[in-house]
Amino acid sequence: MLETIHFYHTNDIHSHFEYWLRSQYFIRNERLAYAEKGEPSFLFDIGDHLDRSNIYTEATIGMGNVKLLNEAGYDVVTIGNNEGITLAFEELYHLYDEADFEVVVANLQAANRENPKWLKPYTILRTKYGTKIGVIGATAFYELFYRELHWDITEPRNEIKAVAKELRKEVDILLCLSHLGITEDELLAQECPELDVIFGAHTHHFLEEGKWVNGVLLTGCGKFGAYTGHLMIQFDHERKKIIRKEEMVIDNALLPEIEGELEFLEQLAKTGKELMDETIFQSAKSYNKEWFHHSQISRLFAKAVLEHTGADCAMFNAGIFLDGLKKGNVSKYDIHRILPHPINLCVVELTGRQLKEVYLQAKNEEWSQLELKGLGFRGLIFGKILTYEFSVNQNRELIVRGEICDLNKTYQLATLDMFTFGYFFPNFKYAKKKYYLPYFLRDVLIEYCKRHL
Repeated sequence: MLETIHFYHTNDIHSHFEYWLRSQYFIRNERLAYAEKGEPSFLFDIGDHLDRSNIYTEATIGMGNVKLLNEAGYDVVTIGNNEGITLAFEELYHLYDEADFEVVVANLQAANRENPKWLKPYTILRTKYGTKIGVIGATAFYELFYRELHWDITEPRNEIKAVAKELRKEVDILLCLSHLGITEDELLAQECPELDVIFGAHTHHFLEEGKWVNGVLLTGCGKFGAYTGHLMIQFDHERKKIIRKEEMVIDNALLPEIEGELEFLEQLAKTGKELMDETIFQSAKSYNKEWFHHSQISRLFAKAVLEHTGADCAMFNAGIFLDGLKKGNVSKYDIHRILPHPINLCVVELTGRQLKEVYLQAKNEEWSQLELKGLGFRGLIFGKILTYEFSVNQNRELIVRGEICDLNKTYQLATLDMFTFGYFFPNFKYAKKKYYLPYFLRDVLIEYCKRHL
């Protein structure tokens, strides 16, 4: 007997729901049609379904996303970094309490208490014909972030290989939901031929027909819900062997529009705004924003950053402010509109010599016009890099808090976590760092304004 099994999969939706209704309507109808033909099907999400820059996600702390996954009939998901490191410990611990689907993450454990009931390294699905399908999950290795949030995370490829070696003996088909990125997926395929398919995510790669590496089929469906993956596997019951694996990608923009799509998006936004409409403080004046030089709100935020961290100086880009701070009653919704980014503060320890080098690098005028995508940034353009409490005088001496710095002394620079990943400032990559989690930039501003405005 030949059994045809279908797997629909999504990844890196990041709370972009523009195509959600039509894609889920399409998947539901496809699955029903295959069921009538006797062909089983499953639905997976490979992480970063939520993104707290979205007002509905922020207001429901991701619970709204779980509700949408439940309604769509997902079978198994894994978590991405947006689930894993943008939520406080208790928020992630209880995120999937009401989930109707399985959550698999082989490389994550709670640090100081029992694991949540939803957390498991793998699950085994069964078709009506008795085929056993093992599904392993793993998420990206952000060790410092998870440690600050009281989770223990381990190197994902090693965990997947260990689970796969044991599980391969029990199942007919072995799949991995990998929120690790394309490079890690390719390495995993080379190291773990026990896997039949690696469903990919994290690096937003797009593999229209999949990619074969060492006999393992890799998938990737881009980002923001633009595409849905459809994997078909044919399993020969007599030979106990997969005889065909085929991947295709559906362009959701080309699917028929569903009545009520705009109203659906408006309702999500309305629900989010209503939940976040409470006044949290009052401002006696307005604070303007600018993207190419200092502004009233950037100076206010710099004070908040320095007070929150106790650092010697601060640096951030002006493009983080999407709006100014209004006069009068200010709500959570107002602050989220100003600072929607899932970005945390980080204090980096640098010598005076390194700090001076960072200051000079920050003057790169090309960065101000950069249309940055990713690294947590959810703005339009990068804007000018602003520095506070450190500068270079006419004699090209570095001044920190009004004094000429000792080039051999260690200083603490408060900055954005996205600057510490090596793209902008190479010195940060290997420097001693402390991340301030789970506080987002907006949380830091809120707490300062509550105390001082």
